[in-house]
Amino acid sequence: MNTKPTLLAEPLAITRRHFFAKTAGGLGAIALSSLLPRSAMAQAPGGLPGFPNFAPKATRVIYLFQSGAPSQIELFDHKPLLNKLHGEQLPESVRDGQRLTGMTSQQSSIPLAGSIFPFHQAGQSGAWLSSLLPHTATVADELCIVRSMFTEAINHDPAVTFFQTGSQIAGRPSFGSWIHYGLGSVNQNLPAFIVLVTPHKSDQPLYSRLWGSGFLDTRYQGIQFRSGKEPILYMSDPDGPCGSGRRALLDKLNALNRLQFEKELDPEIESRIAQYEMAYRMQSSVPEVTDLSKEPESTYQLYGPDSRKPGTYAANCLLARRLAERGVRFIQLYHQGWDQHGDLPNGISGQTRETDQASAALVKDLKQRGMLEDTLVIWGGEFGRTCYSQGKLTNDNYGRDHHPRCFSIWMAGGGVKPGLTYGRTDDYSYNIVDADGQVLHPEKGRQTPGAVHVHDLQATILHLLGIDHEQLNYLYQGRHFRLTDVHGSVVKDLLA
Repeated sequence: MNTKPTLLAEPLAITRRHFFAKTAGGLGAIALSSLLPRSAMAQAPGGLPGFPNFAPKATRVIYLFQSGAPSQIELFDHKPLLNKLHGEQLPESVRDGQRLTGMTSQQSSIPLAGSIFPFHQAGQSGAWLSSLLPHTATVADELCIVRSMFTEAINHDPAVTFFQTGSQIAGRPSFGSWIHYGLGSVNQNLPAFIVLVTPHKSDQPLYSRLWGSGFLDTRYQGIQFRSGKEPILYMSDPDGPCGSGRRALLDKLNALNRLQFEKELDPEIESRIAQYEMAYRMQSSVPEVTDLSKEPESTYQLYGPDSRKPGTYAANCLLARRLAERGVRFIQLYHQGWDQHGDLPNGISGQTRETDQASAALVKDLKQRGMLEDTLVIWGGEFGRTCYSQGKLTNDNYGRDHHPRCFSIWMAGGGVKPGLTYGRTDDYSYNIVDADGQVLHPEKGRQTPGAVHVHDLQATILHLLGIDHEQLNYLYQGRHFRLTDVHGSVVKDLLA
């Protein structure tokens, strides 16, 4: 880990030394930015001096998080051997004594389950994709599919928290908060970090701490947009005050807050002032960006009929494109319902019907607008699913348990290599293997070529944004924290 981090926590008392040090850094950053080509300048108001650390490939991220863990075996990781061995027991040589969850460890039988959904090769890249993903297949040559992801978490809440904050333990800043902290905001009328959640009945809840700022200043937390007439609660003016009266009231409130700041020197008071101002500006910007009615008919046809229904996954994908157009740095979509311990064929069919067309449409829409080049789109969940059945196995029905040892995600645009399928798993989709089929054990040494840990993915995403993940850190309670903790390496093979 970097022993001389460049970033320090905000002091409660701002001394002359702090003032001149911070001012000098700011002037230096301004001078440097004037020498950089415009394509390399992603420094924005509120960003840290010296960030980005180098010319970025991506200036914004749209993260399509599929909460509940989609089965890689049904979607991206074609395993014909599982169909041949359907119903036979998982070989002990494959499992090699690895732990099972409490949900299947007591099963008397651990039968292998092949996918009932056929696979086909798509595009010039020849990527293997399930018949469940016909629309994704049309953008196969834009995708960078990673089949060798792995994580340490085996249960949903710590696994989702790990992806979103870099730690399985709640309380750390979220991914979007780190990016807002380092790079600042481009559009001063919208938050730099916006969250969209598809309403869904799920046994796995989503908590607002997943987009919280942790120990960073609260101004960096994600702002959730809800469906309906009021995307942000209490944003509308109450009946009575006119616009000028509202502005005058806010000015008086800000003046009182500044008096309080001069007395206490608490940075959170300055954040409160900034958030009041942002809320005021959002009263006009949010209704405009969330009004999808002016989109042409061709756009609705591209994203599918659900895109006309506020709050659906398709409508949120369309809204994400509109937010990206207006300079929002980090747009996080959450779609729940992928936790199929039983009746998986029926459950995953419904999930892909809701997500496949809109996910592919987002990639196509960004590309036709010339935005895919500098917009990084990410699709994936918190871990994978087992190659054996949880519960009763039949020829057309089965469930799958949690499997952290290997799973698949995809990325598109933003500087990743298009048309690439990276990493391999064994014939059971149980372990990550090398090019010769030898099982890798990345848990014994994180930096294993071909295997991609959660922190490796996070480091790679930050790299695409022009950030050295070891430099983006923050002093808190005597320790320098960062998104990737003390781990993580950029996976250079994924870079275009």
